[in-house]
Amino acid sequence: MTTRTSLRDEGEAMRRRLFGDDDGAPAFMRTLNTEAVYGAIWSRPGLAIDDRMVCALAALGAAQRLKKLRRHVAAALGLGLPPRAILEILIQIGIYAGFAASEEAVEQAAAVFAERGVAMPEETAREDALEELGERGRQLMRQLHGDRATEGYAAPDNPVTGALYPLAIQYGYGEIWFRPGLDLRRRALVAVAAFTALKLDGQVKKFGQSALNMGLSRTEVIEAVIQTAPLTGFAPALNALGGLGEALRGT
Repeated sequence: MTTRTSLRDEGEAMRRRLFGDDDGAPAFMRTLNTEAVYGAIWSRPGLAIDDRMVCALAALGAAQRLKKLRRHVAAALGLGLPPRAILEILIQIGIYAGFAASEEAVEQAAAVFAERGVAMPEETAREDALEELGERGRQLMRQLHGDRATEGYAAPDNPVTGALYPLAIQYGYGEIWFRPGLDLRRRALVAVAAFTALKLDGQVKKFGQSALNMGLSRTEVIEAVIQTAPLTGFAPALNALGGLGEALRGT
């Protein structure tokens, strides 16, 4: 039976696994964090610990919780996430939170890498034509969203959103989702966690459904949202789960 004592024991083990002796929280909050964050959330079944870290990095980067992000980047390295994967998570959140957010997040990651003697991955030139990016992006949209790929603001004949959406197809779906270092399954996790952190419930609902097409289970999608709760708020996570529950009903 789960008790507060057992949660604290599990949480302390998890906290030390991730952050060693210091997770950066004030001593006054240590017991609460150990129990509720590391015991009740990080130790939940249903999503592997490295996937939980992917969600944590995405949420913290999107919400620009940069001090906490820095500690989580160090913990991600400790879990064995490759530096390139960490950077790709932080680059992808730029589609949702803005490339300015990605720049600041990547700067934090680079500082952690330097402290630990980890080399920054080399950026390779990507010279695909814009037409190729567009076609690749549209193919991924169909793979992800099916018939929903051309609904709402994504409708190709929408004269207002059509002023911007082709760029989202080219650089979001066609370029960033195909960058090396992070597979499509984990990119779906990044999307769900980042949209939850940004309180974009409609996008959580859309990408939560689509994540199933990338190999994630219903439980993993739900856990991706839950993982954001102690980092960017229980209320946004619960709102996201409300819409997601409708979308995933029957799956």
